[in-house]
Amino acid sequence: MDNKLLIIEQEYNAPLDLVWRAITEKELMKKWYFDISDFKPEVGCKFQFEGGKDDKRYMHLCEVIEVIPHKKLKYSWTYEGYPGLSYVTFELSSDGEKTSVKLIHEGLETFTNPDFARENFVGGWTYLIHESLKAFLEEDKSLRTW
Repeated sequence: MDNKLLIIEQEYNAPLDLVWRAITEKELMKKWYFDISDFKPEVGCKFQFEGGKDDKRYMHLCEVIEVIPHKKLKYSWTYEGYPGLSYVTFELSSDGEKTSVKLIHEGLETFTNPDFARENFVGGWTYLIHESLKAFLEEDKSLRTW
């Protein structure tokens, strides 16, 4: 296995269409991920968002590079003012009313800032995929009206 890839997988009790919307519609994304006002699931879309700890914030600069509706979303991920280039890919698959997400983050080794250490990404993505997105998809009552 390539230890340069960070891979996190999770199955949700949610239909494929809803999971796709959760990772591609900015109004839904901000409920479990980040508030990305300029995001569109279109190749070439450049977007940015701020993240990090309260005392240390970093501007994330990203560009959508691949979109296969209901199957795959991939974008570049860099930090303003810091070297390194990585890629985030969401791969979706469905089995009836259940949907699996495979998150792949590659290129983490290109970051030299200690705040961008692999273990920080492991913790962040594990929380987002296993807890935040799961709770949003399976427990958010507002989704039942959609």
